[in-house]
Amino acid sequence: MKFGGTSVGDPDRIERVARHVAAAKAQGFKVCVTVSAMAGETNRLVELTERLGGGDVSRDPDYDAVVASGEQVTAGLLALHLRHKGHAARSFQGWQAGLRTDEAHGAARIAHLPQDHLMASMERGEIAVVAGFQGATKDGRISTLGRGGSDTTAVALAAALGAARCDIYTDVDGVYTTDPRMVPNAKRKPMLAYEEMLEMASVGAKVLQTRSVGLAMTYGVPVRVLSSLGEPEETGDGTLITSEEAMMEHEVVTAVVPSRGEAKISLLGVPDTPGRSAMIFRLLADAGVNVDMIVQSAARQNTQANMSFTLSEKDLHRAQEKLTLMKDAIGFDNIDFNQNVAKVSVIGIGMKSHAGVAAKMFEILAERSINIENISTSEIKISVLIEADYTELAVRALHEGFGLSGTPG
Repeated sequence: MKFGGTSVGDPDRIERVARHVAAAKAQGFKVCVTVSAMAGETNRLVELTERLGGGDVSRDPDYDAVVASGEQVTAGLLALHLRHKGHAARSFQGWQAGLRTDEAHGAARIAHLPQDHLMASMERGEIAVVAGFQGATKDGRISTLGRGGSDTTAVALAAALGAARCDIYTDVDGVYTTDPRMVPNAKRKPMLAYEEMLEMASVGAKVLQTRSVGLAMTYGVPVRVLSSLGEPEETGDGTLITSEEAMMEHEVVTAVVPSRGEAKISLLGVPDTPGRSAMIFRLLADAGVNVDMIVQSAARQNTQANMSFTLSEKDLHRAQEKLTLMKDAIGFDNIDFNQNVAKVSVIGIGMKSHAGVAAKMFEILAERSINIENISTSEIKISVLIEADYTELAVRALHEGFGLSGTPG
């Protein structure tokens, strides 16, 4: 069971989490719980590190030592309260649970899945409460897994312990066909394939961290998304994320996912020579900038090309700075930036065997006079970059057009 920051946001909510945990224990399960920091706590700790560390120190080992403390507080509080209510429980920090990571502080990856200490605790009848988001390097330094890393901790523990299921409790009662704030008649999906949830997470759905879904798919861990904001008897069925083979049927389009907070960079007059793209994207990768949708087109001069790509808005300043410094080495003429953009994606496992989805998507947008700037695709996803002002119109139109509102277009 994993409980996010909103679920443990104050003492009353931690008490309710304890009731959820106790209810699972009463059903006969051996229970391992992963917790996040209380809502807003990690942001507060990050601000402290930046103020006293002189800026972005997210790759410093002592950054991890500070920001990991939020989860340790929550784990201790939940274990204390469970014991107060008569349940055997013990808290574990990441290193105590045996979760070993590489040395990429601030964005560490799991190198070893723990088992022994937690299993021994659970075999004694204890509820094991683990601080999420954190582990330890081989030399014993605290490390963190990146924002949303508690999801990854939970799935890793479920895989290591051979859990029947990993329940992710959050502030929504499942995964919806789109953002209900944009489309009030969006529907909760009872079941999704790992691949669908992976694509949804990668293009901006905030329900689960992308790495956690990939880990669940690799180890075959069924994941259920549930709400913790009611009492245990009010939880409902949530959304089960499982293998494609376990699903009875595959819809062509499962969800429409909007992603704001995008930016677009255009490099004009790039020399059209081998290795130029490699130089540009190696520079950005070394700066920790993730690039998404890439389009290259011919420029007016035959020896030049224009290149545009998207990235997170928070990375824009860093990318602009790096590219401007390397302008002469790269050889481009001009650089343009656009922050008034958004990405909208349609996703569905049924797209593997169904033609015409792209054509229908583009027709729906054209009917609303929504211009497409960039396009990227995968086997089960089509993403388009559009002007940000048209985001809600696009989402509503696509949601209705693909029949997700119950009114096929």
